Amino acid sequence: MTAPEQLKVLLTKEEIRGGVARLAQEINRDYRGKHPLLLGILKGSFVFMADLIRLLEIPVEIDFVALSSYGSARVTSGEIKVVQGLRSKVKGRDVLVIEDIVDTGITVGYFIDYLKKKKPSSLKLCALFDKPSRRKVHVPIDYLGFTIPDRFVVGYGLDYDERFRHLPDLRFIED
Repeated sequence: MTAPEQLKVLLTKEEIRGGVARLAQEINRDYRGKHPLLLGILKGSFVFMADLIRLLEIPVEIDFVALSSYGSARVTSGEIKVVQGLRSKVKGRDVLVIEDIVDTGITVGYFIDYLKKKKPSSLKLCALFDKPSRRKVHVPIDYLGFTIPDRFVVGYGLDYDERFRHLPDLRFIED
């Protein structure tokens, strides 16, 4: 198994911090005067969502769902498993989904379709990382931090079999 020091840095913690700050500015501007519901997709989004919320200047409500399509593999199974479902009411709300990374788009596409059926007044997606080269399902990203190459990445909340979430920067595993 790879040791953290053997992983290559793709984005430094300073670069990530700047991207999160830029996203917070955009969200503050677009949601001024509103009280959106932020829905984080666990587990990967929790670090990003915590940092983002600290920079928001608008009142927000938060909730989390846990969806899985990876398990301990490095490629998606394509089947979505709901590990923890939604608890907040969505109908008539401004909803902003917070996702760590959009890769194939299968998981977040599934969740966006699920939320649309609940009739929010608005529904947008905020993703810190996007890997468009792997896309299988088209997913519009309204707020995007970084587009990254087709590498398996870890750190800043992202893991490989529950390892490396603690790393402050985004790193990749060399094949």
